[in-house]
Amino acid sequence: MNTKKTSAGDLSLSIAGHAFLILCAIVWLFPFYWGITGSFKNEQAWFEMPPQLFPHDFSFNNYVELFRKTKTVQWFWNSLYVSVCTMLLVCTLSCMAGYAFAKLQFRGRDAIFYFMISMMMLPKYVLLVPLFRMIKDFGWFDTYTGLIIPELAVPFGIFLIRQFMVAIPGELMESAKLDGCNEFSTFWRIVIPLSAPAIAALAIFEFVKSWNDYVWQLIIVSSDKMKTLPLGVAGLQQENMIQYGQLLAGATLSALPMIIVFVAFQKFFTRGITVGAVKG
Repeated sequence: MNTKKTSAGDLSLSIAGHAFLILCAIVWLFPFYWGITGSFKNEQAWFEMPPQLFPHDFSFNNYVELFRKTKTVQWFWNSLYVSVCTMLLVCTLSCMAGYAFAKLQFRGRDAIFYFMISMMMLPKYVLLVPLFRMIKDFGWFDTYTGLIIPELAVPFGIFLIRQFMVAIPGELMESAKLDGCNEFSTFWRIVIPLSAPAIAALAIFEFVKSWNDYVWQLIIVSSDKMKTLPLGVAGLQQENMIQYGQLLAGATLSALPMIIVFVAFQKFFTRGITVGAVKG
């Protein structure tokens, strides 16, 4: 009897837990659904009561108008170029620095590492004014360089890669060196392939972070041709004349690359977070 009661109780808890998770998923996904479907509605549909949960007059007109009246293609390219370049450079620098802190021996290594990690506690907004003045003095205002270079100092990236590389057995590296590999060959042929999950996780973090870095982009960009997609979409709001359909069409286009990147690297992302971030 006790066993049956326990099994029934566990089953009830399991059903309740799954029902709760499904409810949470619906609540979390509904804004995405509302935004995507709203981008296919006409302007009159926004003022109908009750609201349309699915567009009655399904139309691509908002996307057509968005591309026709604005520089959406240029904005999309700017966001993609800045995000990809930032992602690649951050991953490259973090891998080299992480390898140095994890596997090389030099004086003050741990002190430098912990000092660098302590910089993660410093709010980014404290640095906005000095960063802006520095970029202005270098002549990088309203340029790709000004958008990319300040994003390369990422202590979290070095920390993540270093923690993963610490767990790589030293015997593998010693075997590679006995086979004739120099330091760079060992790093490139042994350490980098084994660190792929952590690198993929960092790549996702940096791509999404750079794509959504609205505040810095707003400060450093002034011309319409240098705007990123989030800046361009935000600028679509005009006083007393808000085109909700076009706004949601722009927001959908802005979110699409992040969803694709996350889905494509989801397996590596999970491994990098659950393994690389806790070892060492």
